[in-house]
Amino acid sequence: MITNIILIAKALHVVGFVSWFAGLFYLGRVLVNHADTENIEPVAGDGPEAVRNRLKKEILHEEYSATAARVYRIIVNPAMMITSVAGLTMIVFNPSYLQSGTPGWLYVKLAFVGLMVVYQLYTEKKLMLPMAANARPWSDWQLRLWNEVPTFFLISIPFLAIFGKMGSLNYLYLAIGVALFCFMIWRGAVGYRKRRVE
Repeated sequence: MITNIILIAKALHVVGFVSWFAGLFYLGRVLVNHADTENIEPVAGDGPEAVRNRLKKEILHEEYSATAARVYRIIVNPAMMITSVAGLTMIVFNPSYLQSGTPGWLYVKLAFVGLMVVYQLYTEKKLMLPMAANARPWSDWQLRLWNEVPTFFLISIPFLAIFGKMGSLNYLYLAIGVALFCFMIWRGAVGYRKRRVE
């Protein structure tokens, strides 16, 4: 019975974190597109193009605000709760997770999950909600970089879980590997920005 509960929780944990990451990446993309509407010009004057662009910005603002709210409410938040509840269920029914494998791996993983929750709440409170209220706290470029933050967790957490549980996790190698990967993502983003400007 306990084994089945753990296996069900593990399956739900996988479903939850896949959905959570999908939701975070999609939410970030919606916010980037929302911020991009500021680049629609011209909007001043009474000419047909200005009138069309003002209407376009208004429609896109409403659409992106509604889409972001739906993604957060229907995908991101439920997926975070499923991931967390399923993960805690596994620990409750098998406390040996806390002692097995590389010392401290599960505590580091839980800390990273906690940081993901902070990332999610910050995105909602400081970016998504202000943008829905017509504020522009960050530029589209800053939001593009912010949308890459979940990639750090997407790389770190599975490596922590797999190698940590097996007892072969080397924290130094993990840190170096993740740092190099994040650097490549940043360089790619910078390169993409330069190509767009050109």
